[in-house]
Amino acid sequence: MIAREMNDRVAQQTIADFGQQWTNYRDNTGYYGSLALFQDMFGPLLGPGDLAGRRVLDIGSGTGRIVAMLLAAGAAHVTAVEPSAAFEVLSQNLRPHADRVTFLPIAGDAIPADLDVDFAFSIGVLHHIPDPDAVVRAAFAALRPGGKMGIWLYGREGNGLYLAVLTPLRAVTKRLPHAALAALVRLVDLPLVAYVALCRVLPLPLGGYMREVVGRLDPAKRRLTVYDQLNPAYAKYYTRGEAASLLTRTGFTDVALHHRHGYSWSVVGTKPGTIPAAR
Repeated sequence: MIAREMNDRVAQQTIADFGQQWTNYRDNTGYYGSLALFQDMFGPLLGPGDLAGRRVLDIGSGTGRIVAMLLAAGAAHVTAVEPSAAFEVLSQNLRPHADRVTFLPIAGDAIPADLDVDFAFSIGVLHHIPDPDAVVRAAFAALRPGGKMGIWLYGREGNGLYLAVLTPLRAVTKRLPHAALAALVRLVDLPLVAYVALCRVLPLPLGGYMREVVGRLDPAKRRLTVYDQLNPAYAKYYTRGEAASLLTRTGFTDVALHHRHGYSWSVVGTKPGTIPAAR
C-alpha cells in the first residue's frame, strides 16, 4: 500500500512536470516534429505507410508532436490522450485538424475500452510512469483484434557512461524550478554542440544518436531535448528483456524490438486476432 501511494505521488508529480514543460515549450517545428523522425524511431518495425487510413490512439500526446506525425502519415483519425496542463496547448496546436482528432484529458489507464483502434502508440511516455502495466492493459483493450501497439523507451544498454553522469545530475535538476533548469540547460548545450561535432569525426559513445537525431535539431529543440532528460520526477531506462515484457505480459504477441541508435528501444506487438483491413 505504501509503495503504491509513493508511485501515485511520483506519477502525479511527473504529470505536473510535463504540464509545466509543455506549456513553456509549445511548438514542434523542424526535424523534431517531422515524419522522418517518426520513421527513425521505429526503423524496420513499421513505417508511416502502415498508418494510412487507420484509426490510431496516441497516449501522452503533450503538445501534439506525435499526433501531427500520425496525421501526416495519413491516419484517418487519432485519439489524443493527455492528462497534464498541456492539454490546452495540445488542443490549440491541433485545432486545424480537429475533424480528425478526438481529445481526451485523461490518464493512460483511463482510456475507454471501446475505441476499436488499429494502432496504439506511446512514444517517450511509459518510461516516465512508475507502474506502466495499467496503461498497456488499457491500450490493449482499446485495440481491435489484430491491432498493434508501438512504444519507444529509454534503453539501459548502450547508456552506461551517460547514466553515470545523468543519474546524480537528475537528483538535483528534477527539483529545480523551470527558470533555473532552463538556464542550466543553456550551459549544458555548449559542450553538447561540441560533442555532436566530435561525433561526426570520431567513434564516440551515442555517436549515431548525436549525428542522426540531435545534430539535425535546431538549437531550440536541441535544448528542449536536454531539458526533457533533466526535468521529469521519474524516468526508467529499460533493458531489452524489460522492454519486451511490457507488451508480452499483457498478452501482445509477435513482439519485435529495434535497438534505435544503440541507446533506446522501439517495440511493436500485436493483439491476437485477425489483422484488420483499413477503414
